[in-house]
Amino acid sequence: MSLNNIFQFLVPKDKVFYPLFEQAANKIKVLSTTLHEAANVDAKEREKLLKEVEVLKQEIETIAQTTRVELGKNFITPFDREDIHSLITAVDDIADNLSDAASRMRLYQIDKITKPLRKLTEANLEACSEVSRGLLALNSMKNLPALAEVCKNISRLERKADKVFDKAVADIFENESNVIEIIKYKEVMMALETATDSCKDVANVLEAITVKYS
Repeated sequence: MSLNNIFQFLVPKDKVFYPLFEQAANKIKVLSTTLHEAANVDAKEREKLLKEVEVLKQEIETIAQTTRVELGKNFITPFDREDIHSLITAVDDIADNLSDAASRMRLYQIDKITKPLRKLTEANLEACSEVSRGLLALNSMKNLPALAEVCKNISRLERKADKVFDKAVADIFENESNVIEIIKYKEVMMALETATDSCKDVANVLEAITVKYS
């Protein structure tokens, strides 16, 4: 048995951070689902869903802040303090970027949701589902292969989002003559593409954790 495994066996079951990870996991999945739904409904229903995204973003921000406060209060943590901080910060960044996309859709009054934009919200939904699965898996560090699979899936989805974004931008410049419309759509898609980058940041932290505790 490795020293890390011995340490985990001796340390009491964490009752502070895992519940926060679970909350963050559930919220980020709901947020990405809500944004994807917003991209697939009419303008009136979309407005309501985009407002819900803003609320969910604030809730995740609160969870992140609570996690940081608990890091300052608790001497014993389930794994490295730096990893906990990096992990919750990356999740908070995902929420920020998805919220930015929702805000821009509302601010710029985007009525026509293009196919590439829908693909980006779908890629984020898939990536955030994997992020959620990874956060929940932290409750049992015995299943490290599952965490490794999560990291692999997130990396694949991040690459997928990059390709969709690049093609979408090329299509906009080729088919849209209105400069203002080009700027609007590009700004929304940039926020969505950046959100998948933040998902990859989560995967990087999870991968570091699997290496340390394998």
